[in-house]
Amino acid sequence: MSNRPLRVAIVGAGPAGIYAADILSKTGLEVSIDLIERLPAPFGLVRYGVAPDHPRIKAIMGALHKVLEKGEVRLLANVDFGADLTLEDMHRFYDAVIFATGSFRDAALDIPGIDLPGSYGAADFVSWYDGHPDVPRTWPLTARQVAVIGAGNVALDVARVLAKHADDLLPTDIPDNVYQALAANPVTDVHVFARRGPAQVKFSPLELRELGHVPDVDIVVYPEDYDFDLGSMEAIEAVNQTKQVVKTLTDWTLIDPAAQTASRRIHLHFLQAPAALLAGDDGAVAALRTERTALTGDGSVRSTGEFLEYPVQAVYRAVGYFGSPLPGLPFDDQAGVITNREGRVLGDDGTPLPRVYTTGWIKRGPVGLIGHTKSDAMETIRHLVEDLTGAGDGGEAAADDLPGGRLALDPDPQAVIDFLAAAGAEPIEWREYELVEAHELALGVAAGRERIKVVPRAELVAIAKGRQP
Repeated sequence: MSNRPLRVAIVGAGPAGIYAADILSKTGLEVSIDLIERLPAPFGLVRYGVAPDHPRIKAIMGALHKVLEKGEVRLLANVDFGADLTLEDMHRFYDAVIFATGSFRDAALDIPGIDLPGSYGAADFVSWYDGHPDVPRTWPLTARQVAVIGAGNVALDVARVLAKHADDLLPTDIPDNVYQALAANPVTDVHVFARRGPAQVKFSPLELRELGHVPDVDIVVYPEDYDFDLGSMEAIEAVNQTKQVVKTLTDWTLIDPAAQTASRRIHLHFLQAPAALLAGDDGAVAALRTERTALTGDGSVRSTGEFLEYPVQAVYRAVGYFGSPLPGLPFDDQAGVITNREGRVLGDDGTPLPRVYTTGWIKRGPVGLIGHTKSDAMETIRHLVEDLTGAGDGGEAAADDLPGGRLALDPDPQAVIDFLAAAGAEPIEWREYELVEAHELALGVAAGRERIKVVPRAELVAIAKGRQP
């Protein structure tokens, strides 16, 4: 029994899960890996969390695609951990489990009026325009003036998608329902608010520059929002990305307002913290109140007591993502992550749970770009290998409790398939997902586009199972 391959399940088929599977497959161990995904399609954030007009970022899907098409990792999509499989079930079929479920909820923003009608989370909006199968297919695009709260790339994505003319998104895989809604979007002005100064924003230089090339959309900045303290100057000198961002923003201050004649505008505001959402007579959002902040010398800010108001009919908060707890696993409610130490999941007493690991945003929080998950996965896989083989110092999980690491009671790869079938689940394997890709490409060809994404879950499953041409 100890000579069989190690059976490892990775829950979550986004970049973190796929990178972990690829790294584990290259360790030299004889290992059998199942990649378990709740959605009918793999790729996670790259398919359902990146704006459709980001081909450079979406090119990462090509690398992830190559990992799965090699056949060394078995995809089991459309399988919901906690419903179709519990942690106890996983221990029956696998020697170890890695959780890579990511962070897909909006972080909270605790200001008055945040729950008013017309106030939205950016994560929900991103899921809608990316065609996530588990969100409504409609979105209330009725506001002419919109506020986006946040100073990261998600805030830029939301602002750009709101301001961009729908026809300019046709070269992407944008779902038809999203295109139709954006085509009727009456927006004229999108205001983006950053609590700190231009040198502290988290925009990537490339994404910020792209903002300035959106057809028929002007970028409006305000010189009074620009301030640089000692901490700002040190950051500009020390970090090339900060230098590039500040240069782009500063160049925009030199544009003659008389030359800005586009039908839509994106306004970038700095040193303004959201203070409250104000309601109109109908009880919905009618304005955003901000408080002017001031740099303190080290790049942080303080309140000034000066308040401003902007008439807006919708507000999107893009202040970060937050993880969701998983059934049977310890969870840090403050950080929004599975409780862990370097990828080893910790029990309530602070000691590692045998054979349970985590990686990606649900391990460390939603920070860093997609590529950063590789080094994160390497750390987790290193500990898994140490624990299951005794190759290291025995790690935090005693090697005596893990004879050869092979403890699954029913390790035959077919056993979990039979279990899922008996429970009424319909796992989608890679060769079946390829039918979805072929179908989406065919939809694109018929419409003179590269690809059109299929949205409804039932339709995705039907295509994968060959029940729909």
